[in-house]
Amino acid sequence: MRIIGGKAARQTLKVPKGYDVRPTPDLVKQAIFNSLGGRVLDTEVLELFAGTGALGLECLSRGAQRVLSIEKSGKVARLIRANLEALGLDPTRFELREQNAFAALSQLRSTGRKFDLIIADPPYGEKNIGRRSMSFAQRLLDNEDLPQLLVPNGLFVLGHTKRDTLEFPSHWHETKMLKHGDTVIRFLTSTPD
Repeated sequence: MRIIGGKAARQTLKVPKGYDVRPTPDLVKQAIFNSLGGRVLDTEVLELFAGTGALGLECLSRGAQRVLSIEKSGKVARLIRANLEALGLDPTRFELREQNAFAALSQLRSTGRKFDLIIADPPYGEKNIGRRSMSFAQRLLDNEDLPQLLVPNGLFVLGHTKRDTLEFPSHWHETKMLKHGDTVIRFLTSTPD
């Protein structure tokens, strides 16, 4: 696991032991950031289900103005802080909250926060043939607070497993889809219903 581009390029990230966190693979991360190009520069970024913090730290390395990462596990959050320090990135431009992602969305909306880019690669859901997905990815798409956090023309990048068939509420519009192994990455914009 490493940072791919920007100020901290080629530096390694520590990852937690065990199966509690599924880090976004470097090849998937590279595909995401190749697609984003310069869109990360000078942006406000929200990273949900941060895990190792790899996506948020990558944004910071590539010149995001500020990154807010949300991670529920205190143990994993400590690892994100250690990675931030080891990478030598500006800690004043990085905020980490230890809380449930859905509670954070509600709080952020109530305070009027807005983001240019929201990135989430949550734990994968089960295969859902013949029934509606119950995955975190589907819950994010269904969440009423999330689209309100995007600035006009803001982008939501969502990762999920290809075996998880998602339903998209009408306000989400897919601009791009990437497939890499078992991972699908959706690039979405939102318009109010």
